Amino acid sequence: MREMKDSGIEWIGEIPSEWEVKPIRAVFREICTKNSDGFVKNALKFTYGNIVRKENFDADDDDYVAGTILNYIVVSPGTLILNGLNLNFDFVSQRIGLVKETGIITSAYMAFMPVVADYMTSEYATYLFKSYDNCKALHNMGGGVRKILNFNEFERYYVFIPPLPDQRLIASFLDAKCAEIDALTADIQTQIDTLEQYKRSIITEAVTKGLNPDAEMKDSGIEWIGRIPKHWEIIRGKYILKYLQKPVWDDDGVITCFRDGEVTLRSNRREDGFTMSDKEIGYQGVDVGDLVVHGMDGFAGAIGISDSRGKASPVLNVLDTKQDKRYIMYYLRSMAYSNVFLALTTGIRVRSCDLRWNKLSGLSYPVPPITEQKAIVKYIDGMIAKIDVVIEDKKDQLETLGSYKKSLIFEYVTGKKEVRSDDESVK
Repeated sequence: MREMKDSGIEWIGEIPSEWEVKPIRAVFREICTKNSDGFVKNALKFTYGNIVRKENFDADDDDYVAGTILNYIVVSPGTLILNGLNLNFDFVSQRIGLVKETGIITSAYMAFMPVVADYMTSEYATYLFKSYDNCKALHNMGGGVRKILNFNEFERYYVFIPPLPDQRLIASFLDAKCAEIDALTADIQTQIDTLEQYKRSIITEAVTKGLNPDAEMKDSGIEWIGRIPKHWEIIRGKYILKYLQKPVWDDDGVITCFRDGEVTLRSNRREDGFTMSDKEIGYQGVDVGDLVVHGMDGFAGAIGISDSRGKASPVLNVLDTKQDKRYIMYYLRSMAYSNVFLALTTGIRVRSCDLRWNKLSGLSYPVPPITEQKAIVKYIDGMIAKIDVVIEDKKDQLETLGSYKKSLIFEYVTGKKEVRSDDESVK
């Protein structure tokens, strides 16, 4: 059993006795070279802990882009990138990535690399700092209101340095193991995405075709729907929907309509990352059971029934109807899922659509008899509930794999578990 010693770093604990402990400034140097001549045009970005190429970033065809890249930092393979922004509320982002090709990246990120490659390898260092990130050690390092971490602050902290052969073995071992975990994770995420798409198809099929496959059909006159059951009516929104403007109460909390369709008090989900309005001009009351359509994010599915009493910004359309509210909700979501709202957009925001009352009231809605609406809603709710059980199970699998990956990196990168040179996974 290998001999261990106290690392002197509280959250690390013990490390192998032969490993060194050094301040970051003694091992790494910051990369600050600006792309001032614009010579390098391969723009890079941070995506889920990886550094990848930016798409549709052409400095030759866009003057704004050409000017922007002059302030980017030039990085080369082996450079580590650390996203030190907003450490105070973002506990989700993967903040460490390794550059694998020469390029440029925004100076908002911290770029650094080992001073001596034969003393500390970039590959091992990447896993080391990913472990710092996984254990939330980086979140305690930043300063200022937004908890921003820069290199002058970062270099005061300590790292430990295994012998070079150990670093290479650990990095190679973790490359292989993490690749296996990532492949499993990607497969499960694909299954989740497929199930989510299946839910959408169930909704669209039910609210446009009904539940009886033998029903006599007719042309709806609505291009994206096509044929509907013959006994259904087509009615414009202004005849079946009522636009509500309710007063605000003193103790009302803020209601938000999320893109997954949940309409609830903001405090029930999260407070971080929202812009709060000081004056709350135009805010309106929302009651439990109100039908809500987000005026800007409705195109992405932000359409639902409120589960709370509160107040909301005027960007939310608060509606009532004598039809089944959940049927109307599902129909509007089906339009979002089919990109109908995007096709109707007149705004300039990318991937947005201004869904104000005048637009919602002018749309045509397929309207089955109320009893059939309720049957459709019951069917959709039941199917979605069954699919959501499967999705939650798969999300639990993702969480388990994510926790295992973090634990694996921590145990090996700190030397608590040893990689042997004869280990099959590193050959």
